[in-house]
Amino acid sequence: GVTIIATRAPDGRYAGFTANSFNSVSLDPALVVWSLNRHASPLPAFESCSSYGISVLTRAQRALALRFAEALPDRFAGVPHHIGAHGAPLIDGCSAWFECRHHSVTQAGDHMLFVGGVIAVGRSDARPPMLTFHRGSFGST
Repeated sequence: GVTIIATRAPDGRYAGFTANSFNSVSLDPALVVWSLNRHASPLPAFESCSSYGISVLTRAQRALALRFAEALPDRFAGVPHHIGAHGAPLIDGCSAWFECRHHSVTQAGDHMLFVGGVIAVGRSDARPPMLTFHRGSFGST
C-alpha cells in the first residue's frame, strides 16, 4: 500500500512524504519499518521527532500520494488532516493509520531505516480500496 508518513518538525511545521517502503516487522511487540533517503528534506524532522503518523491511502487519494512525493514548501497546505492522540499528523479519509515512536533508526546505505513501535492504530469503518504502487504504476486492492 501507499502511505504518507508525517511528523511535526522541531519548529512546529509538519513534515511528510509519500512512501511505499512501509512494512510490518513484528506483532509482539508491534513494530513497523520504513526507509527515507539520507538526502531527503524531511529527514531531520523524522530523526528528531518523538512520534510520527503513517496514513494508508485509499484509491481516491492518489492525488495526495503525488502531492507528498513532490518537493513542495508546504505539502500539508489545504490537505484535510488531524492530530492523532500521540501528536502525529494523520491524513483524513485514509484506509488505516498508525501512530509510532522510534524503536530504532539505522543507516542502511543511502537510506535511513526507521523501525517504529506502534502506539496506536485505527482503520476506516467504510473499508475503502487501498491505493497500491507496483512496477511503476498506481493500482488498488
